[in-house]
Amino acid sequence: MANVVVIGTQWGDEGKGKVVDLLTAHASRVVRFQGGNNAGHTLVVHGERSIFHLIPSGILYPDTRCLIGNGVVVDPEVLLEEINGLLDRGIAINPERLGLSERAHLIMPYHKAIDIAREEAKGKAKIGTTGRGIGPCYEDKVARVGVRAIDLTEPDILKEKVRANLSEKNFYLTKLFGCEPLDYQTIVERYLSLSHELSPFIVDVSTELDEAMRRKENILFEGAQGTHLDVDHGTYPFVTSSNPVAANACIGTGIGPKRLDSIVGIVKAYSTRVGAGPFVSELIDETGNYLQERGQEFGATTGRRRRCGWLDLVVVRYSARINGVSHLAITKLDVLTGMDRVNLCIAYEYQGERLENIPAKLSILSSCSPVYEEMDGWREDISGARSFGELPRNAQAYVRRIEDYVGVPACIVSVGSGREETILCENPFSDTIP
Repeated sequence: MANVVVIGTQWGDEGKGKVVDLLTAHASRVVRFQGGNNAGHTLVVHGERSIFHLIPSGILYPDTRCLIGNGVVVDPEVLLEEINGLLDRGIAINPERLGLSERAHLIMPYHKAIDIAREEAKGKAKIGTTGRGIGPCYEDKVARVGVRAIDLTEPDILKEKVRANLSEKNFYLTKLFGCEPLDYQTIVERYLSLSHELSPFIVDVSTELDEAMRRKENILFEGAQGTHLDVDHGTYPFVTSSNPVAANACIGTGIGPKRLDSIVGIVKAYSTRVGAGPFVSELIDETGNYLQERGQEFGATTGRRRRCGWLDLVVVRYSARINGVSHLAITKLDVLTGMDRVNLCIAYEYQGERLENIPAKLSILSSCSPVYEEMDGWREDISGARSFGELPRNAQAYVRRIEDYVGVPACIVSVGSGREETILCENPFSDTIP
């Protein structure tokens, strides 16, 4: 038995969906532990592309049970759209295959309205929120006025919470932002309607996981976004509203920290970022455009063009320390194919001083320059490689340099978008080569 957590070491979009999909073959359950539908995981299986926003990526395995933990904020309409979309494709989704934590908080219409109104009011100071109500929902959770999934099963409690919240939210929306007020009756009727469809999926995720662990089952924990979007450990305030770090796998699902065995940190072979915020190794040139176009770097949720740059190992090593990463999974290595030279950012320079760690002061971080280590690139097609030794020598050297700098071995190297286009060096569920 082993419990494995998959997290992003950069700013999200590292390819966690594909890695989760691969590792699901060894797990009986896959659990999402934080975030909301502001994140998208893209999978390509047998040439078919799938994007998931709330349902764990392991759902494409027919015998795997997927769970949405209490740390996730859930838009009921988006969840139902995702369920129905999979049903339309002939993928069975029912309460035996999918469970929603009774303690998960629900995104309400007023959360989305506030999110959009705030961002528009900021003008040039926007932080790049997706406008999906994620932050305001987490705010209500902390303020102890949130609506939880279990409230869908108790209409009187649901009505009272909506009434109390709407009184405050409408005042805020109309008086501060000049927006139209939201209608109480419309919201209540819609959510009571949604409750009939979602109630069968509502379960006690924490207890279910405990029972599965006692039966010695393998469990995979899936995070969204990346470490440097963490509200505590990321480039604040250009961050998400939750904790994508591995420790939150415990809080966001209801298990103890001693029960985690392996932490897999996903590392894209170069760097990308969506939205505003400092990005030391960003390339605003032809090379950046090349990475963006070859890597098809558009947000799975927003469709926004991602900013691209060389791989920042300062960022990755920081993440390895924060998360206690035991294995690396290198993704999109194939995107670098065809480049004569590739760079790795191994330090920052600020006013003549070399920095080995990320400064908390954004005024300093935003003024840092990258210190690069240049390596030879490769032109050979690597998409057919299925063992590490089949990679070109320079591609092998690139991966080994990442391992050496970060101090963590790679268990997976992705050489293409398809499930089969992968080198599995070590199985984090068993620490053995498959």
